[in-house]
Amino acid sequence: MAMTGTLLVMLASLQWGLAGGFGSLLLQRDWAPEAVSFWRALVGVGVMLVWLALSWWRRGRPTVNRRMVMWAMLAGCGIAANFTFYFISISESSVAVAATLMYSAPIFVFVVSFLTGAERPSLVQWLAMAVVMGGIVLLTGIYRADAGVVTPFGIAAGLLAGVGYAFFIFGFRFAALHGSATAALPMALATAALLILPLADLSTLASVPASADVSLFLLVGVLGGALSFFCYVVGVRYTLPTMASIVAMVEPVTATLFGLFVLDESLTLPQVGGMLLILGAVTGISLLKHRAATASD
Repeated sequence: MAMTGTLLVMLASLQWGLAGGFGSLLLQRDWAPEAVSFWRALVGVGVMLVWLALSWWRRGRPTVNRRMVMWAMLAGCGIAANFTFYFISISESSVAVAATLMYSAPIFVFVVSFLTGAERPSLVQWLAMAVVMGGIVLLTGIYRADAGVVTPFGIAAGLLAGVGYAFFIFGFRFAALHGSATAALPMALATAALLILPLADLSTLASVPASADVSLFLLVGVLGGALSFFCYVVGVRYTLPTMASIVAMVEPVTATLFGLFVLDESLTLPQVGGMLLILGAVTGISLLKHRAATASD
């Protein structure tokens, strides 16, 4: 089961990477990031409701209570931030840069923990943060005297997308503890869609079903808002956190390859170096953190 769980988490990361790529295609066709984010969440809700109905029919009524609903709504806030800021970052940079910036967010979660006194930083963690900051400088090109490769807004949006993802993981974990994970997911995605709705242009949203790009919207929603979450929820039950942190690298790698070979994006040698620094440092510090937690237990 451990191997199956790892493969499912890897498949989820692959789908998230592809969803970013297909979403970038929609952005290139002048669709707003908010419209792509809303339909990604809405399609996800539809597919997840089908999954909930099948689960209800096979296993009986899922456990739903007030605490589960509250945590699911918090997870939905994270999803809304992740979807929206991710596509904004893509529009301000590239899918490769946005995905890598999002992946670097755990380092900044550590920073918040240090500043609030919840955790005492070690020398290795300081070094990892320095490496990530150096990687961001190389990846975004902000060291250049003329103009950066990525706008400051694009950098902030990419990092905020990662923070949103962290909120989703945190909220969903507690929602699953208090009730049914199968019921929590459509609640979280519905919350995300409702939060994104006021940010989007209603006429643009209404034009999507009749547009020539509706198939791309469905792909983004099914891969990035439905099947990926299903694979993640099932797979993470049987996957060690260390292995999950490693296979999560599939998402930025997939997004980068999609950008290079499908979207005809390009990366300079310093950008490639920055990506490697970020991915290596974040994965390494996640592994060390899990090892330390295991040893303390």
